[in-house]
Amino acid sequence: MLIDTHLHLDAAEFDPDRDEVLDGCRTVGISGFVVPSVDRDSFTRVAILADGNPDIHPAFGIHPLFVDAAVEDDIALLEARLQSGRCVAVGEIGLDHYVTNVDRDRQQHFFVAQLRLAQRFELPVILHLRRAQDEVLKQLRRIRVCSGIAHAFNGSRQQADAFISLGFKLGFGGAMTFEGSQRIRRLATELPLEAIVLETDAPDMAPAWGQGKRNEPANVVRFAQVLADLRGITVDEVITATGRNAVAALPAIAQ
Repeated sequence: MLIDTHLHLDAAEFDPDRDEVLDGCRTVGISGFVVPSVDRDSFTRVAILADGNPDIHPAFGIHPLFVDAAVEDDIALLEARLQSGRCVAVGEIGLDHYVTNVDRDRQQHFFVAQLRLAQRFELPVILHLRRAQDEVLKQLRRIRVCSGIAHAFNGSRQQADAFISLGFKLGFGGAMTFEGSQRIRRLATELPLEAIVLETDAPDMAPAWGQGKRNEPANVVRFAQVLADLRGITVDEVITATGRNAVAALPAIAQ
């Protein structure tokens, strides 16, 4: 089972040809798409996509780079969404310490509030943790959630092991395709296969062969091959393992 565990299919970049993109992905064997929201406006867009496509698995959350535009009522809206509809995770949530002009205290506030919702509803989380792995781990140790995915993981082996020990899978995608991304490629090679899921983050994070272009969810097929080549195993082994891992991290995918 080949699953893209992170893409923003509701993004405006897909407005001209969204249905064609999905049909093309299905044709090449992609059987599931996890689409997280990023703010209150995207809650509805993601829900509509999922309602019309059983292979689209929605997650709802407020992205750390969108908290400056968020208001407290957005947490109540998120809570209502988690109560009322189909949902595989709370996400995309977390912290971003790469971008410098965002209020970190505000990020922390919304992250903690959303972790508490995930804990209350017994839902996994999809984590954004760019240059904030240790701070995210600190909150996860304080507010325990059932499972989840550390999206676009690019931390150290020690940090990877810490997320794995808390029950998380680690997302690998476009960054793994660059020969210069030595740390990420080493992690993709050396981490336990049962800890890895595949993702595209489409339309963002284009791979080595698509720089300057829209990233496509169909690229997850080639990402599976890249991971297989790095590990010296067959692509079928990668597809089977990462699909199983995605369901372990986000059990509602299988429902």
